[in-house]
Amino acid sequence: MARELTEVGVVGLGTMGAGIAEVLARAGLSVTAVEISDDALERGRGHVVQSTDKAVARGKLESADRDAILGRIRFSTSLEDLAAAELVIEAVPERMELKTDLFAKLDKICPPDTILATNTSSLSVTELSVATGRPSKVIGMHFFNPAPVMKLVEVVRTVVTEPSVIADVEALAERLGKVDVTIGDKAGFIANALLFGYLNHAVSMFENRYASREDIDAAMRLGCGLPMGPLALMDLIGIDTAYEILDTMYKQSRNRLHAPSPVIKQMMTAGLLGRKSGRGFYTYAEEGSAEVVADEHTPSAGGAASGARPVSLVGVVGSGTMATGIIEVVAKGGYDVLFQARSPEKVEAVTAALRKSLDKQVARGRLDEAGRDEVLGRVRGTTSLDDLADRDLVIEAVVESLPVKQALFAALGEITRPGAVLATTTSSLPVIECAKASERPADVVGLHFFNPAPVMKLVEVVSTIATAPDVAATAHAVCAQLGKHAVSCTDRAGFIVNALLFPYLNDAVKMLEAHYATADDIDAAMKVGCGYPMGPFELLDVVGLDVSLAIERELYTEFREPGFAPAPLLEHLVTAGYLGRKTGRGFRDYSRR
Repeated sequence: MARELTEVGVVGLGTMGAGIAEVLARAGLSVTAVEISDDALERGRGHVVQSTDKAVARGKLESADRDAILGRIRFSTSLEDLAAAELVIEAVPERMELKTDLFAKLDKICPPDTILATNTSSLSVTELSVATGRPSKVIGMHFFNPAPVMKLVEVVRTVVTEPSVIADVEALAERLGKVDVTIGDKAGFIANALLFGYLNHAVSMFENRYASREDIDAAMRLGCGLPMGPLALMDLIGIDTAYEILDTMYKQSRNRLHAPSPVIKQMMTAGLLGRKSGRGFYTYAEEGSAEVVADEHTPSAGGAASGARPVSLVGVVGSGTMATGIIEVVAKGGYDVLFQARSPEKVEAVTAALRKSLDKQVARGRLDEAGRDEVLGRVRGTTSLDDLADRDLVIEAVVESLPVKQALFAALGEITRPGAVLATTTSSLPVIECAKASERPADVVGLHFFNPAPVMKLVEVVSTIATAPDVAATAHAVCAQLGKHAVSCTDRAGFIVNALLFPYLNDAVKMLEAHYATADDIDAAMKVGCGYPMGPFELLDVVGLDVSLAIERELYTEFREPGFAPAPLLEHLVTAGYLGRKTGRGFRDYSRR
């Protein structure tokens, strides 16, 4: 049975340590908070006072409760004051020598049954434990920043941590109102191991000038629903902190995807540390500010659409869900739309689906009947590709098969008028293959809408090596007219979103495959610890394991990066027909729900 801890200590009162002390005091524990100097102690006290004052101002805390919380924290510059603590959590800077020295001192001061916990986010808990004479009493308690707000705590056991110590810390996490995931001692634990590989990949994408910082960040926010883009998140975390975490992870894993991108070290050396220094990937109003200000890299408003070709008549080829959504979006944008489907029945089905979607919006008050009728009045269907001859822009949304798309573009290249823009909505195939088939490659561009097209704001505008600048500009101008947020990238497997998303999902599968953590714990860590709308296994089951595997194979084939090779577990599930929600079973079994 777990002990009910009452007397605890926190060493290190930076933002993280002060937050942990506040969380402990909020739960009614008596806290001794220790810093190295009087100045540091006052700064730490200031962090707690400012945080609790904010909570009072926002109506989330009563003044009397704030006073009670502050009354439970005793501030000190002496480690000796921790002699009565049942648990001590260290939150000093992320340097092994500093932490081991502190643990060695605490080992001498604290009673033999005192639990020593580290808040490290990347260092080896095992290595820290052997600096003491009580390695079985050492454990990791990795809180997330800001600790009073973030619900996740990763409880990190070593191979010698006593079960009773794990039980005591798990019980404490529950008492603090936190979501606990208990895992073994591995670099990065769950959240950072998955998060920082993704962040590093995004930095590499920026460093190689594949896409701008604004477009990379917008793509992941709008395409995946993430709370922040990866480069803005790097600035929030701190470039130096990110480098230390990645470097530690790489030294343990030897995984090249964890090797810090060279620009991270260059920025760290130059003092471009992110928000805290006023400049990182972005420039901020001042040190510590969250306000981004324009700098020499900020794109001009509307610049991407400059020089666009005029578009008033749009054609759409296809009759599936994606094609129907794009037809709706384009018609709502004020364009005359002619769509082509293979049979009169399919033309009727698209028209019926479009009307049903618009009727729903009228019923929900999002559209009036006159608006619905206007949209429907702009749309006509045909079974003949030849009818698209007068279109200024033709968007294909047919099956994701390269031979099918190549045949279509060969036909469109002959049928459409000179100067018409031809666009493919492919999410994974090479746009250049469609461009070449058309025999007018300068007119071809990728327009990757996200599903459902009427709802999702993001469109990836994909330029091949042959795409004319005014064709890319036309794609941006049309997206602006449709109320979409367009991001630019070149023709490379995965474009921006899938190239960043699917290696992260693959890493999660590998983590599960290695029996490091359960699917539930991994999903909880990413949702609760990183603010992701879905955990990786929830998302894989929704996307479809077969679709995910196909995308991962495309990425691996193009980049030949060993870390991108699809996890064998994913291959096996697909072979077994466990494809996710659509078959009733994937990483989870939905048949009994």
